[in-house]
Formats: sequence, structure tokens, C-alpha cells
Amino acid sequence: MKQINRLKILLVEKNKSGKWLGEQLGKDPATISRWCNNHAQPSVETFTRIADILDVDIKDLFHSTRKMKKKN
Repeated sequence: MKQINRLKILLVEKNKSGKWLGEQLGKDPATISRWCNNHAQPSVETFTRIADILDVDIKDLFHSTRKMKKKN
């Protein structure tokens, strides 16, 4: 499974739980768990709300799609 979002990582960094995030968003904890495990993804609008709630830039919610280039 492709790792798209970094939600689980950010929740740990912010010392917050999936249950807490679910309460903030009005979502079931099982939904948050699916997002954290990249089994499903929230909508773009929900990602925006999550970024606001966690006080992070929206790009911090995603894994980079760029590969590191080797230096010569």
C-alpha cells in the first residue's frame, strides 16, 4: 500500500490521538484509523481542516513524491 499521508506521524509529533482528531472533525475513530494507516484518504477539504486543527502547513500532511537525487 502506498503511503500518501503522514497523519499518523503528525499526530504522534503533536501528542494527539486519532480519537482526539475524530472528535475535532466529528468523524468516527475507525475513519481516522483508516486515514492514519493509508487505507483511505480524506477529502481535500478535510485535509485543509486537519492542517488547521494540527497547526501545520497542508504540505506537511503528505509524503514527498520527489525522489532524492544523488550528488555527483
